[in-house]
Amino acid sequence: MPTTSEETSALAGTTVIVHPLVLLSVTDHASRVAAGARKRVVGVLLGQDRGKTINVANSFAVPFEEDERDGKTWFLDHDYIESMMEMFKKVNAREKMVGWYHTGPKLHSSDLEINELMKRFTPRPVMVIIDPRQQDVGTPTDAYMAVEEIKDDGTATQKTFIHVPTTIEAEESEEVGVEHLLRDIHDTTAVGSLSARISAQLGSLRGLHKRLLEIREYLEAVVRGELPVNHEILYELQNIFNFLPDLEKPEVVRSFRVANNDRLLIVYLSSLIRAVLALHALVNNRLEMARGEHPAQSAAKEEKKGLSIA
Repeated sequence: MPTTSEETSALAGTTVIVHPLVLLSVTDHASRVAAGARKRVVGVLLGQDRGKTINVANSFAVPFEEDERDGKTWFLDHDYIESMMEMFKKVNAREKMVGWYHTGPKLHSSDLEINELMKRFTPRPVMVIIDPRQQDVGTPTDAYMAVEEIKDDGTATQKTFIHVPTTIEAEESEEVGVEHLLRDIHDTTAVGSLSARISAQLGSLRGLHKRLLEIREYLEAVVRGELPVNHEILYELQNIFNFLPDLEKPEVVRSFRVANNDRLLIVYLSSLIRAVLALHALVNNRLEMARGEHPAQSAAKEEKKGLSIA
């Protein structure tokens, strides 16, 4: 069933830009309200609707309840939304309501009804599913917009969601804030900074591996003729290959050897220091045990001497 041409043309090329502040706010909302539960949370997205791009710069949580057994039974406090919108308007009038979010992680049967309610506040709401529990590397957001579908016989229409692409973009101030925030985050399961660094590098390598697989799939599709040749993409790929080091050059081989020797020296010194500390602890333990034995022996001798006199 095709969508109406007016809505399709209006949504063609629309991109939703989500800022890191929104991701942090939604994660905090989910951790406070639905910690350890499978229920989702709902909130309002603020920003600017620029036609081809929807800039989502801020958000706030909304009281929401639903019956897990019956998806059609739900409650959303729209009076709370009106009050919050009035307060946000006094703080930053540029940020207007552009849509709403929930933590999914998938579409629900009541999403269309909630979206119709949001049209009371904005004519073209965007729904963004933000999954704070996502473990895979990638963008944790999926954006949808409601359109009308016309049945094949043309007798009636019905609402449905179509997917629109999302990107994560940050301003310079946000990048500085996120960098400082991540610097203060420590994994409580990791032992020491070395484990944290290895975990971070492992996550980076997984992300790099996923991107390389996407590049390979794209190039294979171009070779098979399924996708047209894009010279701009090929130019960027050539730049990537130009950045690769020449591993046969003597200077590169020497630098790798020096760096490897430095790491081996650090490992050797660490093992040596650990052995010296263990030996020092063993000696201290022996001395403490010896000091504890001497008073007991002296008391036994005094007791034996007293018995002999008697």
